[in-house]
Amino acid sequence: MKFVSLLALGAVAGLLAGCAEQAASTQRAAFSSVSFETFTGWGEETPSALIAPLREECRRIGRMPPESVLGGAGDGSIPNGRYAGDWAGACAALEAVGEGDEAARRYFESWFVPYEIGVSAFYTGYYEVEVAGAPQRGGAFQTPVYGRPSDLIQARATDGRVVSGHWVDGAFKPYFSRAEIDAGAMDGKAPVLAWLKSPEDLFFLQVQGSGRIVMPEGSVLRVGYDGRNGHDYVPIGKVLEARGALAPADVTMQSIRAWLAAHPDQTREVLERNPNYVFFRRLDGLLPNVGAPGALGVGLTPGRSMAVDRTVLPLGVPLWVETTMPEGTGGAGAWRHLVLAQDIGSDIRGAGRGDLFTGWGAQAEDVAGRLRAKGRMVVLLPRPPA
Repeated sequence: MKFVSLLALGAVAGLLAGCAEQAASTQRAAFSSVSFETFTGWGEETPSALIAPLREECRRIGRMPPESVLGGAGDGSIPNGRYAGDWAGACAALEAVGEGDEAARRYFESWFVPYEIGVSAFYTGYYEVEVAGAPQRGGAFQTPVYGRPSDLIQARATDGRVVSGHWVDGAFKPYFSRAEIDAGAMDGKAPVLAWLKSPEDLFFLQVQGSGRIVMPEGSVLRVGYDGRNGHDYVPIGKVLEARGALAPADVTMQSIRAWLAAHPDQTREVLERNPNYVFFRRLDGLLPNVGAPGALGVGLTPGRSMAVDRTVLPLGVPLWVETTMPEGTGGAGAWRHLVLAQDIGSDIRGAGRGDLFTGWGAQAEDVAGRLRAKGRMVVLLPRPPA
C-alpha cells in the first residue's frame, strides 16, 4: 500500500533553501477571523475560475468517509473544514451556483469564513516540466526515467512519519542513493519509462515531481511522482554556494541550470551531492490543458492551484493570496487572487507557506524559478452544514 502520492515533492524552494523567509515560515498558524472587505482587489477578482475545480474537489471529498482528515493541526486551531464531513453544506450549495463572477462571489461569501494566517506569508512557484525524451535508449538519450522499483517500500516510523526504503540483511534502510543509481544499482529493478538527454533534465523533472516528455515524433508522455528513495533532500543551490560557485543572492533555478550547463564535467558529481531520488509513473488520459493531479487527485490549474503544508491547512480549502510577481515574467507587480490548496510538497512547511503552480512551458518555468515573495494569506474555511 502506498501512503502518499505527491506532485510537488521538491518544489523550487528546495533548490533555493537557506533563505530567512523559509525559516520564518515554520511557525505554527494563528488564525484570526476577517471579512471579505479586507481583501485588496476582491471586487475585481474572477472567482468563477475556481468553480469547476472546486466541484471536482467536492466529488472526491464526497466519496470519503465523513471522519476523513483533510489536514490541519488537531489542536482546535481549524474551526471547520478539517474533516470531509465538514464540507457537506458548501459542496451541496456549489451545485446550484450560476455562471459568472458575481454568482461565484456570492457563493464564496455565503459558504466560507475567511481567517487570516497571523504570519507573513512566503510564496514560491513550481511548474510541470517539459523536456525532450525518447522511448528507447540511443544517441543523445542516455539518462533513464525510472518507474517505481518493485522492492521499494513505504512504512510508518515509530514517530508517525512515512519513510521509504527497502530491507537489507533484515534491516530497513533507505533505497539506493542517487550516486548508487547513477552507477547502475537500479539496473533491472524498475521499468524505464523514457530516456532523457541529460542528468540535469532528469534532476529538474524530479525536483518538480511531474512533467511532459516530448518524444521525437511529437507525442507527449505525462509522468508523475510515484515514490522516492528515502534519502534526505540536499538543495543543489546550497551545494553551489558552499563551493563558491554561486553567491546566495544569485541562487535561482535559472542560475543553477546555467552553471550545470557550463560545467558538464562537474554536473554528475554536484547532482550526486543530493542523494534523494524520485521515481515516476505514467499519467495516461490527462487533458493537455490541465496539470498533473495534485495530492487530492484533482488536475492542477495554472495560477489557481497551490501546494501548502497539510499539517497546518486542510487540503481543498480556498486561499486568498496577496503577493507580487517577479519582474520580467509578463505579469510583474501586485498579484491578488483566490487559489485552491490542492497539493503538498516536502519543502512546503509552516504557516503562511505557499507554492503556486504556474503551469507548463517556458513562461511557467521562468515564473516558478524566480518567484520568491512575501505577502498575505487568508484561508477560507467552509461553513458547517445546517
